[in-house]
Amino acid sequence: MTSHLVGLIGSGVGPSLSPPLHEREADFHGLRYLYRLIDLAELGLGAEAVGDLVRGARRFGYTGLNITHPCKQTVIEHLDELSPDAAMLGAVNTVVFDGDRAVGHNTDWTGFAQSFARGLPDASTRQIVQLGAGGAGAAVAHALLTLGADRIALVDVQPDRAVSLAAELTLRFGAGRASAAAPGALAGLLPEADGLVNVTPTGMAAHPGLPLPTGLLHPALWVADVVYRPLETELLRQARALGCRTLDGGGMVVFQAAHAFRLFTGCEPDAERMLTHLTDLVSA
Repeated sequence: MTSHLVGLIGSGVGPSLSPPLHEREADFHGLRYLYRLIDLAELGLGAEAVGDLVRGARRFGYTGLNITHPCKQTVIEHLDELSPDAAMLGAVNTVVFDGDRAVGHNTDWTGFAQSFARGLPDASTRQIVQLGAGGAGAAVAHALLTLGADRIALVDVQPDRAVSLAAELTLRFGAGRASAAAPGALAGLLPEADGLVNVTPTGMAAHPGLPLPTGLLHPALWVADVVYRPLETELLRQARALGCRTLDGGGMVVFQAAHAFRLFTGCEPDAERMLTHLTDLVSA
C-alpha cells in the first residue's frame, strides 16, 4: 500500500481540519496517509523558522507540506523551484518534495475561484474591497480578477503590501483593475462596493474579532471570508443579520486541499465528497 507523510506549517493551526480532510479522502483511494500539524506558535517559533522546518521535513521523508499564515511568502527563498502560478503570485501554500528538490505551488487561487463560482455564481463584481494583501490576499485578488472583476481596492494594515500587490496586479491585468487604499478609506469605499472579501486571519479561532466596524456593512454588499474555522465568523454573522449574501471559507479550503491532494498523491480527489467530509467535521 502506498504511504504518504504530509504536514501543515503555520501559526495557530491547532484547530485546522486539514488532517482529517486529507486523511478521509486518502481512505477512499486506499492510501496510507498521515497528516501532521507543525504549529509555530506551539513550538515558540517565528515565520523565519520555515526554512529549517522544510529542510527537516524533506530529510524525514515527507511527501510534501501545506504552508499557511505567516509563511506563504517567507518559504519561497527556501525552495528549489516554483510552479508558474506560485512564481506569478509570489506565494506558496503547497510544497512537494520531488527527489532532492522542494517545489512550491499555489492552490489557493484556484481554490477560491472554484468556491466563489460555486457559492456566489451571479454576484456583481464591478467594485470589490479586499481586506488583506499578503500571500492569501495575492491569490484571492488574482482569482477575482481572473473571474472578471472590474476593480479591486486592496486594504492592508501594512500599506506597503497593498501598494506592492496592486502594482503587480496592474501589470498582470491592466491599468485601473487594482488599487491600494488605507484602512481609513473604507468608509468611503464600501458604500459604492458590490462585495467585500476578508483575507486576513481576523475571525479565526486563534484571532477572534472583526476585521472592520460592522457599521460599514450594508445589505446590498456580498461578503466573503476565507476563514473556515469557524465557518460562521463574526463578520459573516453580522453580514447575514443585515441581509448580505455571504460566502464562508469552507469551499476555498476544500478546493485548495483537493488540488494539493492531487499534487501529493497523483490521485484524482472527489471535491464534492471532500465538501461532505468538511460538513461532517465542522458539525462533529
